[in-house]
Amino acid sequence: MIRFASTLCLLPLPAMAGVPTVMTDIVPLQSLTAQVMGDLGAPAAALLPPGADPHDFSLRPSDAERLADAEIIFWVGESLTPWMEEQLQTLAPQAVQFSLLETTGWTPLEVRELEEFAVFQDGETIDADPHDDDGDIDPHAWLDPVIAGVWTQKIAAELARIDPENAAVYRANADATVARLAALTDDIAAQFDGLTDRAYVLPHDGYQYFEARFGLTALGAFSGIDARTPGPAQVAALRAELAGSNVACVMSDAEIGDRWAQLITEGTSANTTQIDGVGVGLVEGTALYEQMVRRLADNFAQCLGAGS
Repeated sequence: MIRFASTLCLLPLPAMAGVPTVMTDIVPLQSLTAQVMGDLGAPAAALLPPGADPHDFSLRPSDAERLADAEIIFWVGESLTPWMEEQLQTLAPQAVQFSLLETTGWTPLEVRELEEFAVFQDGETIDADPHDDDGDIDPHAWLDPVIAGVWTQKIAAELARIDPENAAVYRANADATVARLAALTDDIAAQFDGLTDRAYVLPHDGYQYFEARFGLTALGAFSGIDARTPGPAQVAALRAELAGSNVACVMSDAEIGDRWAQLITEGTSANTTQIDGVGVGLVEGTALYEQMVRRLADNFAQCLGAGS
């Protein structure tokens, strides 16, 4: 069951001299943290490489060593990486462990249910994850650049708390990042003008925050929030649904693969595209977050028929 992560670490500050050693769980969060740190230093490479399954990831010995060396770890939360809390307690008990899902100032979205979102599995339309209870939180909130701005400010505040000597730098860098994210949000909103009524099919239900921010409308998905590989009956059900619907685009991603999208769009007028919400193929660092979101927006817009 997807649950909220553990509470934020509010223990007394560990003894740290200068800029702390920082680590993050995913690449988009590493990029936001790098922007906050700026010239003071850089967070270590993200724990999960782009394209890794966050729900079921096995740490390497080198990963364990990096966690043990970290003084502060920013992570999305247990809803995304249910295995990570135990690993943090075992491998990095000395580190400040900061879950962004546990912060305030933004609105979490619940995992979509049957009446609001269709996931096709075993020839039937079912809810987004039949094993989840009502009220489970979708963890993919970094895909909304407005929420990413809120998280950036939270990261800056925590770094300032731990390293007060550089607090003004962290806060100024965060303010500059939030301004860039606001401009990014405006650009993408304009990009989707006239496209928000066009239906599409997702590879898995991991893009809800992006869709909600920009008013997009998904018909369904190959898989639920956990990105399980679809079966033949599931694909057949989607083909049948597609034949009777005005779907503009069928999407794929690295977790599900593109052969399903190609299969169900064969003989239809629907476009296909591959989307990504974790930075696959991009260079890790300050520029990655904006590059990732702009690429995601471009792929959505082109597939939905921008310019047609």
